[in-house]
Amino acid sequence: MEKDKKSRVCVDPARGAMSLSVWAAEWLERRVIAEATRRNYEGFVRNHLVPRLGCKSLTGLARRDFERFVKDIYRGGAGLAASTVNDRMVMVAAIMEAAVADKRITENPARGIRIPRRHAVAVDEDEIPTPAEVDLIAAHITAHFRLTVYLQSGTGQRPSEALAFSTECRRPGFVRIRWQVSAKAHREDCQSPFVPLKHRLEKECRDVPTALFVEQEIDAHLSRWKPVPVVFAGQKGKRIRLEIFFAPRQLCAGAMPSVSSYGYQFKKACLSAGLVDLDGKAKFTPRSLRHFFASTALANGVPIHEVSRWLGHRSVKTTVDIYGHLLPSAWDRCRDVLQRAMRPAAPDATPRPAEDASWGVGTRAA
Repeated sequence: MEKDKKSRVCVDPARGAMSLSVWAAEWLERRVIAEATRRNYEGFVRNHLVPRLGCKSLTGLARRDFERFVKDIYRGGAGLAASTVNDRMVMVAAIMEAAVADKRITENPARGIRIPRRHAVAVDEDEIPTPAEVDLIAAHITAHFRLTVYLQSGTGQRPSEALAFSTECRRPGFVRIRWQVSAKAHREDCQSPFVPLKHRLEKECRDVPTALFVEQEIDAHLSRWKPVPVVFAGQKGKRIRLEIFFAPRQLCAGAMPSVSSYGYQFKKACLSAGLVDLDGKAKFTPRSLRHFFASTALANGVPIHEVSRWLGHRSVKTTVDIYGHLLPSAWDRCRDVLQRAMRPAAPDATPRPAEDASWGVGTRAA
């Protein structure tokens, strides 16, 4: 103890007797964070951390407690993705690190605990609509959102990207995707309804070729609704003006449509069109249209690295993990290539009939 005092690592055992639930509440109260982040943190602490570890004292917590905690919430039916669990564990580690700094414990038992991220899950072929089903969804969805169905199925855009479609996106023979709708766009006080693409910086974009039917759907949309100018501030404060296809018609008509509100309209369209599963629920989601784009392109020989770039995946490995099983079978090609390499047939070699071969053998034997 005297040695610990001199090295300044000695802690008062009474200070570490505080329960994790009390300490986590104090830690959250002192944080200067965004309101949405605070709600997420408070929800995780209230629903997961406190019920499992909240009654334990700070000094009574060991590394195995947090390892078991992570395993339980990930595989115990909590419905949290690996990335979400790892993100929340950064917060838990920060809570325990604050206890170390406050001289309540000597070391952080939650530091570095995380679970490996799972590979992208291969898409189920039943989740991919047919061309006729795509047209059926477009025919039953709210008329103003009809174009989004074809932007997704024809260019592979995410729902948030399709909702941010503007006149700036349209180019001769392709679309340039640069923005997506913010998760806060539906709020009246949202100052930046559009944000950069997933895994991209504000100045980055991706180009996707457009088929004729996509061009025709864009023209049909413009013949009924004119784009609405929207001015917002970029990440560096620069004012940006876009003419948005799916913005409210009047300034007083409400905020930008969100992915959630679009998903609701999409679900209604599926139910109205009779595209339901055995439980009577919508058979497809907006992401199903993105799957349609990728699977159709790959099944018809479009190189997977091109499809990966058009989808905006961070790595072609993600595309292979999700859609690799939908590629045309290469077994026959493999057999032919190896056969020609190892046993190439002579140019003038023609197989003789079986009776000719036996006749020749009998003659020679005679």
